Amino acid sequence: MPVQTTYPGVYVEEIPSGVKTISGVSTSIAAFIGSAKKGHENEPTTIFNYGDYERAFGGLSDDSTMSFAVRDFFQNGGGEAIIVRVSNGAIAATLAIAGEITINASSGGEWGDGISFWVDHDTKDTTDNTLFNLHVEHADGQVEHFLNLSIVEESPNYAINVVKQKSSLIVIDSLDARPSEIADTAKVSLAGGGNGTVPITDTEVLGSDTNKTGLYALEKADIFNLLCIPPYNNNNDIQAGTYETAMGYCKKRRAVLLRDAPSSWGNMQQAIDGVKAMNPDNYSALYFPRLLKPNPLKNNQIEEFVPCGAVAGVLARTDTERGIWKAPAGTEAKLSGVSGFSVPLTDQENGKLNQLGVNCLRSFPVYGKVVWGARTLDGADVLASEWKYLPVRRTALYIEESLFRGLKWVVFEPNDEPLWGQIRMNVGAFMHNMFRQGAFQGQKKEAYFVKCDSETTTQNDINLGVVNIVVGFAPLKPAEFVVLKIQQIAGQIDV
Repeated sequence: MPVQTTYPGVYVEEIPSGVKTISGVSTSIAAFIGSAKKGHENEPTTIFNYGDYERAFGGLSDDSTMSFAVRDFFQNGGGEAIIVRVSNGAIAATLAIAGEITINASSGGEWGDGISFWVDHDTKDTTDNTLFNLHVEHADGQVEHFLNLSIVEESPNYAINVVKQKSSLIVIDSLDARPSEIADTAKVSLAGGGNGTVPITDTEVLGSDTNKTGLYALEKADIFNLLCIPPYNNNNDIQAGTYETAMGYCKKRRAVLLRDAPSSWGNMQQAIDGVKAMNPDNYSALYFPRLLKPNPLKNNQIEEFVPCGAVAGVLARTDTERGIWKAPAGTEAKLSGVSGFSVPLTDQENGKLNQLGVNCLRSFPVYGKVVWGARTLDGADVLASEWKYLPVRRTALYIEESLFRGLKWVVFEPNDEPLWGQIRMNVGAFMHNMFRQGAFQGQKKEAYFVKCDSETTTQNDINLGVVNIVVGFAPLKPAEFVVLKIQQIAGQIDV
């Protein structure tokens, strides 16, 4: 605000710089969709380690391929995940005390049969017969105590509201008691929980855009960068139609789908035939073969697991250590806890698959098990796509999402040169920071440009309320092929 000069003297006025910092968005939040032992259904739940998953969704289960994929994600360097649990008819365990109160497990599944509770009246005011204490425990050792609950709906301690907000084990479905009707009880158990009569299918995973279920439950999440949909069980694969829908949704959300190769790919030729039948797409990446890992639920017997979760962890680790522009592959892209692969590949086999856009998982002496490919499903050589490489696609998405969020202040500003100058300065600062980190190829003038002026925004655009910003960058591309030329010098060498 300008200083009002009213007397002779020196005045100080702070002038805004006009710089509005554009912050880079997260790059490696992985979303997982699948079945779980427990947990709220069709609600995106953010977790930061596998302990969070165990508490919210029950940990490893042979009926949940997602549980192993999430474990692999954090085991390989992942830092943040969003879990969407879906089920096919899961039933919550329940118990009703006649005439008083109905308690249900907080989510469907057999896990709820392990819940017990009891009631007492040792409250802060033993003469107040509208108060009671509720104690809940699970067979796994989890215990919850809710003191001084009230059966009065207007009370701030109304039992239904308090339990709904604070309990991870139960919900009170109804509270029909009148004063003094809730009596002290011995410990009683919930019963009748069920995991569903049949495993989940494409119907539950894809869900409904209108009802925000399944895949579209992610509409309730602010941002995710990677999407993993593990197969519904160890004997089946995700249908091509489901992947196609998921890829379309990823394009809308500026994310990348990590696809698992079908279990039927038992050798290189089957993989070649299979990938040729897939539709090219630069918002997804395909990984082959599957992982061989010990299953702790079966005395560490070696079994096959899909790689999407582990690969997502490698991407997250690479983003943190090197940047999103670094190809998530190579000797640094090690896979933790992997004993082997379902199909060992030679260099020649790897070469043929790489040319078709299949990212191979390999085992090398000294280096161990690594990701040895960084192409999108649009990465076949014959396609000559500008989005051939995964780091190029992901870098572009990172820039797009960061600028999309960082330029919202522009809306409704006067559309003229002062605004254009501010945009150039703010976007230029963001791009220059990426350049300094080594995200682009070449020197500064060759590495990126930002253009916003009367050439990009014409008078007709101004009349329509449009400002156009053109941002270009020269992406780094991975050195897939390193060619060494060695020449031997004949003759005597002087020392």
